[in-house]
Amino acid sequence: MARLKVTQVRSDIGAKHNQRESLRSLGLKRINDVVVKEDRPEIRGMIFKVSHLVQVEEVE
Repeated sequence: MARLKVTQVRSDIGAKHNQRESLRSLGLKRINDVVVKEDRPEIRGMIFKVSHLVQVEEVE
């Protein structure tokens, strides 16, 4: 199964509450934090909510 490398590139200051919660659920706490998650619909949905705050790469 493919994996996604998610990097937070912008601050969550000023973001909506649900966007902050999506970042926390992904495991991102500060700028330049990196997590690797399985490519699942739930994860894709959280990434879509905060797509302007994160950078996503596909890794194997």
